[in-house]
Parts: sequence; structure tokens; C-alpha cells
Amino acid sequence: MAKYDFKPTGTERTFGEDEVIVSKTDLKGRITYGNEVFLRISGYPEKEIVGAPHSILRHPSMPRSVFKLLWSQIESGQEIFAYVINMAMGGDHYWVLAHVTPTFDESGKIAGYHSNRRKPEKSQIEKVTALYRSLRDIEDRAADKKIGMEQSLAHLNSQLKARGIGYDEFVFSL
Repeated sequence: MAKYDFKPTGTERTFGEDEVIVSKTDLKGRITYGNEVFLRISGYPEKEIVGAPHSILRHPSMPRSVFKLLWSQIESGQEIFAYVINMAMGGDHYWVLAHVTPTFDESGKIAGYHSNRRKPEKSQIEKVTALYRSLRDIEDRAADKKIGMEQSLAHLNSQLKARGIGYDEFVFSL
């Protein structure tokens, strides 16, 4: 797999409301499968994306704290819904409402992860963008990336606690 280092272009890619982006990863987050919609929207050829870490799609404006929350949830065997901004090959971006679930083997152990992603409404993106910007600001102000991510996650959790809801409930309240 080639190494890419794209800068965001500010150009948004979209996909149909009836389309679903599907990908699967192993336990370390390396892509093992991507459907045609995933390949088209991400812009990566299958031979280059399979085996790559899913983080290859990470947009720099996406808060690390949300990924920490996501990984914590799925590694514990639970599903999660999350709004995610991804970066395609070349630097374009696309928003998704992701439903990420662990995949279990015959003995009940987590064998990998499966993600189905749908196109979110513009109004949902606008609402989550403000929250994500505040979380990224917290992360960026910290001298240490790990401390910034922990502070951002603590802020997110305090916002959810103040509302008396979990992250999934927050996602569906937008």
C-alpha cells in the first residue's frame, strides 16, 4: 500500500440517500473489505485500501475523542452510532452516520468490526459540526495529544451527562 499525505480540499463528496457505505476491518482496524460505494466515495482502489488502516480516512477536523469513544464501545462488544467526517483520496471530505458493530467468531470472541454508513441530513451535520469544533479546540490547545484527547472526551462526557443521555441518544437527538 502506498503512503498518502493529503491536505483537505474543502470539497465535499456526496452519495445517494439510498446508498450504504460498507467496510469491514480486523481487530487492529485494518480494512478487510469495502463495498463499491465505499471504494467510489473514498476514491481508493481496492488493491490499495484493503490492508490499510481505516484511519487512512481520518479527516483532521474529526475529534480524536469521538474515535476513542467509538473504539471503547466496540472493543467492549457493543455497537455505536456516530457522525464522522472522512477524507477521501485527494483530500475531499464526506460525512456519514456510521453504525459500527463488532463481528463475533463461533466462540463468541470479537473477530473484527463492521461499519454501515448512511448519508446524514445537512441539519444534523450543522449541529454536530459545532460540537466537533469545540472538541477539536480542546484537543488542539493541549500541549500533549493524549492529554488533549482525554480533556476533550471528558468535556463530551460532561455534556452528555448534563443532558442525561448517552452518545447514541445524542446522535439520534440531532
